[in-house]
Formats: sequence, C-alpha cells, structure tokens
Amino acid sequence: MASLVTDYCTLCNDDGTSTEAVRWCIECEVFLCTDCEKHHKKSRSSKAHNTMSTKDYHNLPKFMQDISSQCRNHKKKYELYCSFHACPCCVTCITDKHQKCQEMKPLSDVLKQVKSSASVQLFEKDLKDVKENLEEIIKYLNRRINTSTEQKTKAAEQIRSMRKSIDDFLDKLEQKVLDDLETKQSKLKSKMNTLLQQLKTQSNQMSQLQREFSKMTQYATELQMYVGLREIEKTTSEAAKYLDDLKSGGQLDEVNLELTISSKLQSILKDVKSFGDININTSPFTLQLQAGRKDQAQYLVHTTPTIEQIKPSFLRQLTIPQDRKNIAICACTILPDGKYLIFDGNYYRLLLFSNDGMFKREVVKFTGGSSDTCFVRTNTVAVALKKQQIALVDVEKNKIFKSINISHSCDTVASDGQMLVVSSWEKSTIVNLNDESHTILEGVMAGKIALFKGNIYCTNDSENKVCCYKSTGEPLWTFQHHDIVYPQGITLDKNGFVYVVSWNNNRVVVVSPDGKTCKTILSEADGISTPWAIDINRESGIVIVSSKISSDNDYSKLYNTAFVYKL
Repeated sequence: MASLVTDYCTLCNDDGTSTEAVRWCIECEVFLCTDCEKHHKKSRSSKAHNTMSTKDYHNLPKFMQDISSQCRNHKKKYELYCSFHACPCCVTCITDKHQKCQEMKPLSDVLKQVKSSASVQLFEKDLKDVKENLEEIIKYLNRRINTSTEQKTKAAEQIRSMRKSIDDFLDKLEQKVLDDLETKQSKLKSKMNTLLQQLKTQSNQMSQLQREFSKMTQYATELQMYVGLREIEKTTSEAAKYLDDLKSGGQLDEVNLELTISSKLQSILKDVKSFGDININTSPFTLQLQAGRKDQAQYLVHTTPTIEQIKPSFLRQLTIPQDRKNIAICACTILPDGKYLIFDGNYYRLLLFSNDGMFKREVVKFTGGSSDTCFVRTNTVAVALKKQQIALVDVEKNKIFKSINISHSCDTVASDGQMLVVSSWEKSTIVNLNDESHTILEGVMAGKIALFKGNIYCTNDSENKVCCYKSTGEPLWTFQHHDIVYPQGITLDKNGFVYVVSWNNNRVVVVSPDGKTCKTILSEADGISTPWAIDINRESGIVIVSSKISSDNDYSKLYNTAFVYKL
C-alpha cells in the first residue's frame, strides 16, 4: 500500500506548488523534489545532511517515521541524552526539566555506530527468542485449554457417575424399606383377619342363640325353658369372657404402621450443601523457554525508571485459614521460587504460602519471642530471636539447623547471602556467613533493616526517619517526610529505590536512591491498613505488604493478611 502514497515536496508546497517528492531529509525532516534536492545538496547548511528515497522512508515502521530529531517542546535539535530519564534532550530541556540530572551524555556518543554495534544483533536475537517463546506459550496454552476441556468432561462424568451411584444406593434402601413395610403390614393384616374370623364366628353364634331364644319363649315347656336358659347363660358368659380376654390381652389395641426416616438420610438435606467443589490448583510453569539476557546486556543505554513511574499493580491476597486469623504478621518474605513466608508474632511461628497465596503448612514454631525474618540463600531463612540469638531455618526440612549468638538483643535481621546484619536499638552486628566473624557497628540502630549493594538501610519509628549507612557504619543520608509516620518494614528494588511501610498513616512510601525525595505508592484507598512488613523479590519485581482487613465486611472483626503486587 505504501507504493500508492504520493509525497509532495515540503518546500514547494510552502510556495503553493504540488511537486512530487523523491527524497526525505532525515535531519531537516522535509520531503524534497528533484530540484529542491539539488539546492539542498549545494546549500552550505544542509549539504552534509543525510537523505533517503521516499520509498525507503515508507519502508520504515510507522512508529519510526514519527521519531523526530527535534525536541517537540522546544523545537530545537536533540544534542544530549539523559541516562536517568532515558530520553534525548535539547539544550533548553536541561534548564527546563533536567536541572538535577547528573547523567547527561552527548547524543552523538550514544548513537555512535548503533547499527553496527553488538547490541543490534543481540536485540535481533531477543526478538527471535521472544517470538519463539510466545509461539511456544501459545501452543502451551492451547494444550492447556484442551486439557481443561478434557478435565471438565472427566469431572462431569464423575459427577454423573456419583449421582448414579447415589441413586442406585437410594433405590436399594427404598426397596428394602418398602419390602419391610409390605411384610409387616401383611403380618398385621393376617393377624387381624384371623381375629376377625373368630369374632364373626362368635357373632354368628350369638345371632343363632337370639333366634332360638325367641322360639324358646313361645314353644318350650317350663323344664325346657329352665335348662335352656342355663345353657344360654353359659354360652353368653363364655362369649363375654372371650371379649374380656381380648381386651385384657391387648388383642384389640390399635396397631398403627409408622415410618421413621433415617436421621442420617434426613441430615443429607440439612448438612449437604454442595454436590462437590470445583478447585483450580496451580503448579509451577514447566515449559522450557529461550533464556533472556540480564538487564546490563539488554539495553543500549541502561535506563532507570523515575520515581513517578513506580506504580504497583495488585496481583493477589494471601488466604488466611479460619483457624489462623488471630496471627500478627511481623515479617514477610518472598522466596526465590515465588512462595511466601510470613512470621506470626502472636505464636512465634513461620507459615508458608504457595505462589497463588494459599496456605501450605507451618514451617517451624519457636519457644521464645521473635520479631523478624529474612531470606539468606538456597532454602535458608534467618529468624531474629529476642534471646540474643539468630536461628537459621531450613524451609524445606522444617527445622532449625543452626543458631548464632549475638551480643545484644535481636530486633531485626537482613542478609545478602554473604553476611547477616542484626540490629537493635542498642547497636548492630555484621555476621560474616563464611567464617561467622562478628563486626559491631555502634552507631547503627534500627527498628527494621535492609541490605543493598553493601549499604545498610534502616527505619527509625521514634523519629520517623529512614537512614542509609555504609557497611562500616558511616552515615550516607537521612530522610524525613510527612508521608512517613512511624515507619516499620523496609526493603529495596533492583534499582535501589527504598520501600517503607508507614504504619501510623496506612501507606507504602518509596524513597529515591539518593534519599532526597519520596512518593506514596499505596494507601488506604488501596485497602492498606496498619501495614507492618514488606518485602520485594528483586528479580521478579513482586512486592508483598502486610495489612489488616475485615472479615465479611464486619470491621469489628479485623485480621492480618498480606497483599501481593507487581512493580
């Protein structure tokens, strides 16, 4: 379709003439006809400009056609590149928006030999790998859709099979009780029929005597009458006694057939609320994809996001079991495999949750008080114990395998895999994990602590401060802001931004790496309430933050959980 587009010379068009263009000047960003191109080549100011044919120009992707070499805000040529904001700048941009930016480079240095650089080949490979990965994932998802359809069919068959089994079972129970009903009613009926026959016989005898008595009174002699009356008296007495025996023997009692439905069968209607449960169980993604490159090899110019670009998006909430809703989350940790580990300060226990936020198991319970935990390496986490001790826990084996004694109370702990930093309101101790040597830092005191690239980051809740120290204990910066009130948990992302939970005003605040500015990224509007703990997986950019929520919208029944976000 591009071949059908007719471009007109920009310069001729300005003079009111429509002349077909043949070239595009990359630097002037104008179309040129044959005549104007000749003048353009002769002009001292433009003869060194690079041009391309209009056909080649239209072969460029649309987004590249829109890329200008001039600043749209100031209408001046880009001459510099700001590494911090990852954007080209003109000279006016520096005084406008980049006064404090220190990583400014000549644009020509950044663009030098871009096309022939190794990065181009790397990007080409990246595109190929990503495309292949996408195609593999599409195939994988199509297989998963087919699998889920098969699982649905199988589940439906199981439901129908169970229904038939229940129906067959109930049919058998029904027939059994109907047979029992028939048997007992037949026996009862037979018994009553026998009694009925006996009574009819007695009744017939009485009828016969009544007829004979009438004849006796008319035709019998006095002697016959006397003897006959004695005979009638005897017969009626026997009949009366027979009736009395029937009454006293209970043979005339009312006998009723009654049905009592099984209480267990009746409980089905009351207790069974569901035929079954449909669960979606998640297992780790196992498809092998092309490995991507690390960030330092991925970009022509390394770019760090600005603090304004940090906007976490909600992923999930940890599901706290009903019998554990009285927990107090003092610390939370994201393990390398994406599972979540929280420390319950009420019962001093580590609880493990799956990648999708479902409770898996209790890892270990401590006898003494403790308040903080951190990931160390492999399957190991460290737990700060109040009895001046650090416990090293194997999460997979659910046991404490080592204890490290500290000379002061252990309020908080952090690790980078090579060392532990244990802190209190007295002092801090660095423990070298290779030889377990201790270094005391007298001036470093913290409520919560974090490590990043050898520096120590602390929160001070009594003074509403966030502090940064060198590993030697030398202070680098201290930051205070009205958004940070009674700060607790602290962590850092891969770019060195510091994330702090502000307990007293229900916020999560991010502080710039230089400790000069901050921004609230989560608040009460996001459901954050009395946050205490936070952690970041620097590789994945996943964040976990503890918070209180209400049970069934009943705000008198608050309990601790944690929210998970993606940066």
